[in-house]
Amino acid sequence: MTELLVAALYKFVSLPDFREMRDPLHGVCVENGVFGTLLLAAEGINGTIAGPEAAVRAVLDFLRADPRMADLEHKESTASSMPFRRMKVRLKKEIVTLGVPVDPNRSVGTYVAAEDWNALISDPDVVVIDTRNDYEVELGTFEGAIDPKTPSFRDFPAFVEASTALANKPKVAMFCTGGIRCEKASSYLVERGFGEVYHLRGGILKYLETVPEDESLWRGECFVFDERAALGHGLAESARDADDAPESAG
Repeated sequence: MTELLVAALYKFVSLPDFREMRDPLHGVCVENGVFGTLLLAAEGINGTIAGPEAAVRAVLDFLRADPRMADLEHKESTASSMPFRRMKVRLKKEIVTLGVPVDPNRSVGTYVAAEDWNALISDPDVVVIDTRNDYEVELGTFEGAIDPKTPSFRDFPAFVEASTALANKPKVAMFCTGGIRCEKASSYLVERGFGEVYHLRGGILKYLETVPEDESLWRGECFVFDERAALGHGLAESARDADDAPESAG
């Protein structure tokens, strides 16, 4: 069977007309036989889609035809079978829910490329934080990273307020699956006066795709919110059972 292309994407960008965007976007996905979930909000777009390669690229081309998303980035992986059951385009208050007012379109931390990540997190003066949910961290994380033990992303602000490791506002490096949560978390820290805040561009997925396994500081597997359940180095599918996996990130 031909492998399907899976594209994970997000972009913080002002979309005041996001409600009007829903039906045309859903239509082009259905027309091309693409499944997955896309979230639209005034702050941008977020989601993952899957289908035959030409179909997925048609949807990406449709999105990038909007000048506001001409530079939309995405991460690619493959699936041996369709990892989604339907196509959903949902309207949200936030494309990833932090639950407190921050504006990543105004200020975020410093992006760090996957190939530069090892050097950054090996610096003893850098506090490394995994911004994902507790059940995701259980499957894998970077060496030396702090696990906030948060059930959902909306619990991250409370972790920051209570963390002794962050009390003196040290240099902070954060990461997540695809980059969206750590980018929004970086905006939260910057707006609270942290001077040096870094986040992994493209997230764990880009790191696993880019960094050779023998040079990797990643340990375990990366949880993903679809029927594949988890991915390893080179974005290889895990044999893990996805039946009990949550449907979406908090």
